[in-house]
Amino acid sequence: MPEIRDVMPHIIIVGSGPTGAALSLLLAKHRIAVTLVEAAKDFHRVFRGEGLMPSGLDALAQMGLSEILDRVPHRPLAAWEFILDQQQLFRVDEPMGSKQPCTLVSQPPLLEALMAEASQYPDFRLMQGIGVKDLVWENERVIGVKLSDGQTITADLVIGTDGRNSIVRQRAELQLVKQPNEIEVLWFKLAAHPKFIEENIFCTILSGDRGFSVFHGAEAGKLHLAWVRSPDEPADWQQTNWPETFAALSPPWLAQHFRQVADTIESPIRLSVVVGRCPQWYRPGVLLLGDAAHPMSPVRAQGINLALRDVIVAVNQLIPVLKTSSNESSLDAACAQIQAIREPEIMRAQHLQAKEAQQGELLRKNALIRAILVRLAPMLRGGLRYSWLRRQSELREGVTEVKLIV
Repeated sequence: MPEIRDVMPHIIIVGSGPTGAALSLLLAKHRIAVTLVEAAKDFHRVFRGEGLMPSGLDALAQMGLSEILDRVPHRPLAAWEFILDQQQLFRVDEPMGSKQPCTLVSQPPLLEALMAEASQYPDFRLMQGIGVKDLVWENERVIGVKLSDGQTITADLVIGTDGRNSIVRQRAELQLVKQPNEIEVLWFKLAAHPKFIEENIFCTILSGDRGFSVFHGAEAGKLHLAWVRSPDEPADWQQTNWPETFAALSPPWLAQHFRQVADTIESPIRLSVVVGRCPQWYRPGVLLLGDAAHPMSPVRAQGINLALRDVIVAVNQLIPVLKTSSNESSLDAACAQIQAIREPEIMRAQHLQAKEAQQGELLRKNALIRAILVRLAPMLRGGLRYSWLRRQSELREGVTEVKLIV
C-alpha cells in the first residue's frame, strides 16, 4: 500500500492502555494530529491493573478526566489489613491522610470513555485491531511505523506506550535493564464475600511461608485474589486444589467462604512480571513512556499511576515544541527532558517497591520472626502499623511534584 503522509506535526502513539489513551486525548485537545495504533480489537484484555493511588487520581483530575472516572465502574478501598497465621497484625483505614482513598477502576470502560472523548476531536485517529510490525528509519531517525496490514505511516514522533513487552522498545533497540528476580503472579477471580461488599478491605494473608492478597475489584460481586508464586513452589500449579489451599491459610470466616464458592473460582491468569528500567527512553524520533520505559512491580499498583504522571510531563514538554516548532532537534531535546524529569521518581518508586517485597519475603522465609509477631501482636500492633504507614506515603502521593501546565 502507498505511504501515508499527514499534515505536520503528527504523532503516532502505539498502545492504547491508560498511558496511550490519556496522552492521545490531551494532544488532540491541543490540536496536535494523533494516530493511536492498537493491536487488540477491543479494550477487554485478559488482565488490566485497577489500582489508582491518590497520585493517579490527582493526575486524572489535572487532565480534566475526573468526570469520566465517575461514569465508569469504580470502587474505593476502605482499609488495608494484614493477617498472619489467622491473627490480625494491624489494619490501616483509607484515605491514610490523603485527599482521596485508593480507588479501583475498571480499565476497559475507562479506556472506552477516553476514546469516545478523543474521537470528538478531528485531529485524532484510532487504528484498532492493527499491530505495529516495525519502525521506519531514515538517516538513523525513526520517521514512522510499518503496520501488520501493510500500511506505512509517517510522523514527527513515535511514542511507545505499548507496555512491558513493548514492540516499539524492541524495534528501537532501547535496552531494558531488568531487576534480577522476576515475579510470577497467579490472579484469580471469584464470588465476593458480603464482608468485602460492605467494606472493601485489601487483605494480605500469610500463614507459614505461603500467602496471598484478596480484595473486591471494580467489577460488582467479584473478589480478586493475587497469589505470588515462590521459586520453591511445585511447577504443576494447575493441579492445585485452590479452594482448599486458600481456605487452609485463612481465618475461619474466609475459609468457609472459599469452600462455599469453590465453583466460582475462575482459572487463574498467569502473570510473569518483568520489572526494570531503560537507561535511555528515547532515540531520534521515538520515545517510550509508562511500562514500555519502566515496567513496574505489582506492589502498591504503581504502574498505572506513574504512567499517568509520565503523560503529564510528556504533554508539558511536547506541546510547546509541537505548537511552535516541530524541528527534529527540538523534539529530541523534549524527549530527553521528559526522561530527565521522570526518572528520579521512577527509580525511587522501584526502590520502595523492592523494599516492600523484601519485607514480605523476610516474613515468609523466617519462621522465628513470624512466631514472635503472632505471639506479641497485641503489643506490637501500633508500632507495626506506624512503620508500614510511614513507608507508604511516597508510593501513594508520588515522589516528585507533577503539575500540568499547558
